[in-house]
Amino acid sequence: MITLSLCMIIKDEELVLDRCLKSICDIVDEIIIVDTGSSDNSKTISKKYTENIYDYMWNYDFSDARNFSFEKATKDYILWLDADELLDEESKGKLLNLKENLSLDIDVVTMCTCMKIDQCDNPSITMVRNRIVKRSNNFKWVGFVHEYIEVSGKVYNSEICIVHDKVKTISDRNLKLYRKKLEENIIFTERDLYYYGKELYCNRFWDEAIDILKKFIDKGTWNYEIVDALCKIGKCYLYKNNIKLGREYFYKTFEYAPPTGEVLYQIASSFEDEEKYDMAISWYEIILMQPIPDNCTRCVNLYCLRFKPHLNLCYCYFCIGDIKMAYYHHKCCMGINPNNKYVIYNENLFNSIINKE
Repeated sequence: MITLSLCMIIKDEELVLDRCLKSICDIVDEIIIVDTGSSDNSKTISKKYTENIYDYMWNYDFSDARNFSFEKATKDYILWLDADELLDEESKGKLLNLKENLSLDIDVVTMCTCMKIDQCDNPSITMVRNRIVKRSNNFKWVGFVHEYIEVSGKVYNSEICIVHDKVKTISDRNLKLYRKKLEENIIFTERDLYYYGKELYCNRFWDEAIDILKKFIDKGTWNYEIVDALCKIGKCYLYKNNIKLGREYFYKTFEYAPPTGEVLYQIASSFEDEEKYDMAISWYEIILMQPIPDNCTRCVNLYCLRFKPHLNLCYCYFCIGDIKMAYYHHKCCMGINPNNKYVIYNENLFNSIINKE
């Protein structure tokens, strides 16, 4: 059986830290906590689970802090988690089985990260990340924000799922880091431009986001990221009430990759916003023909592939007077998430229509 170190960096995580550590403490062989300046009870909570707690002077670089945590590990392999992540009982069993059976020639283990869990425990977004690495390989984290582990060697793709359940939101934290680096005259890499543009988008700086993401696309060499950047630019224009120009950027994504659910959804939704329901319906129906990616290494918005198209089709068909098709898509939504507030509203609406008849 392999031995496993859990390495975490934290700051002011008292709302979620106990939940995280409780879900993993009886599986790992040691826990390394690196605190980058907590002012709450995070360190007190950590002491319930480990004595290996280290203070780290925050230098505005996440990779440096994570590399410091890895340097403190002593076991065969290292697992990293964020404080707002946890393992459910099924994944705990799978991780124990992995420990018992993992071959020592494996250098990297991937796990699925499930985000935005709905009322029926369905993940809205999934992605696969490198989660466990062999300590002796001395792999390093790269990037001052939106960091990643630079790995090589033999990879094992596990079926373990990490639940990412965010409680607090620090909306402009990463954006401030990027702007600080710009003030320091740091030259942004292609990757930095991409994530800086996304942070501008998330913080609703539409014009700045468009400018930076266009610069990334001019330099871009990664088709998936170019598609995402084009999609973000398109959405910026939608928010600026320029629907036609927004759609042009969605269409441009087809030059780089097959249609994704999110791009198709944005196109369909833009027609719905213009009350062009027949056009919207045709695009939403195309989405439902798309397969669900299996163990995709990219971030996949599952809700854009099934639940949201069905929900919007319910509305669009209702608007054109096709109650039968509207009800069909409502029942599809019921099969996915009957506890969604819009589904509950629609259920009451359809029941009232049926009762009148």
